[in-house]
Amino acid sequence: MKIAVLTSGGDAPGMNACVRAVVRSTINYGYEAYGVFDGYKGLVEGKIRKLDRNDVGQILNRGGTILGSSRLESFKEKEVRQVAVDNLKALGIDNLVVIGGDGTFRGAMALNDMGINCIAVPGTIDNDIASTEFTIGFFTALDTAIDAIDKLRDTSFSHQRCTVVEVMGRNCGDLSIFSGIACGAEIVITKDTGYNEEEILRQVQRAQNMGKRHLIVVVAEHITDVSKLAKKIQDNSGYEARATVLGYIQRGGTPSAFDRILASKMGVHAVDLLTEGKGGFAIYTKSLDVGHIEINEALTKEVKPSDLYKYLSKLN
Repeated sequence: MKIAVLTSGGDAPGMNACVRAVVRSTINYGYEAYGVFDGYKGLVEGKIRKLDRNDVGQILNRGGTILGSSRLESFKEKEVRQVAVDNLKALGIDNLVVIGGDGTFRGAMALNDMGINCIAVPGTIDNDIASTEFTIGFFTALDTAIDAIDKLRDTSFSHQRCTVVEVMGRNCGDLSIFSGIACGAEIVITKDTGYNEEEILRQVQRAQNMGKRHLIVVVAEHITDVSKLAKKIQDNSGYEARATVLGYIQRGGTPSAFDRILASKMGVHAVDLLTEGKGGFAIYTKSLDVGHIEINEALTKEVKPSDLYKYLSKLN
């Protein structure tokens, strides 16, 4: 048996740990492990190489992905995917582990339908795969966001400011609400809370009336222009206001212990399924246990708001 592994879409801390787990568990079974470089694009271009244990040594604590990643819109076309299938078949590879987000999952499902046994592993900082409690990379990105907001809080307090911070998360508010709770933000704005500018300004004024020296407003990306929001807060309150976009620093960095362990468990479970002849499944975690469901079921589940929202108002 030959098992290949690739990473696709946005990189996430812990992807390397998962790649390592896939390669080493494959070899421990006595099978051959292959790496696909630069995601689905590399699969189409034939960037596939056999890997040994040493190729994945010293990567457990590295951020990003040693295999590289990319986005390939044309992979939605069957004739393009057929090139990828042919490249795998030419090397005698019928099994593939893909690590990434929902777009990566769709590619895996399509390849599985074309005769390649695929297992999809959720690797994205956004935590927007509804079938799993947590995705690889989420908690490391959360730690990065918290560290940055804590630093902003210091200067916010010193200058009696309102600091508006934009965090990533695409259409999922988990990074925002988790970091908001952990950093003591007075206001958290996500797609789930909705954007009511008048209400936000009222909450800021309420904080001012309560005598709060400073406050933190956390905003999920794609909700509003945080610089414009900061200006409106400054114009309508007694606070000096500043906006900060954390951006791609949330993607990088050394993966946390949680992400390393989660990625390792998921990688091993993916290989276990392939050795049993199973394909078309997505790995998930729930209460620290790992399991699997069909990829198409994973993609049809709706991302639900975190239950942490109910705690926010009680903490301010």
